[in-house]
Amino acid sequence: MSKHFTQTSDGLYDRHIYRLNIPNQGSLVIEDYETLRRVWFERIRNYTGCTVEILDSKQKKKTTNGGFK
Repeated sequence: MSKHFTQTSDGLYDRHIYRLNIPNQGSLVIEDYETLRRVWFERIRNYTGCTVEILDSKQKKKTTNGGFK
């Protein structure tokens, strides 16, 4: 049985942030996947020991003036 998925929105989708750990150089926090991919393939992929941590992004609470209008 084959499973498939359909696209339900054209909006941006990224619910994580990423920490790129580079030995002896520290870490870099990147807020979207496409930027992480670009940095990895342009600069980091040939380094030894680099890791990526996937962090849950903090959901922003919506502020309301209370009640329905």
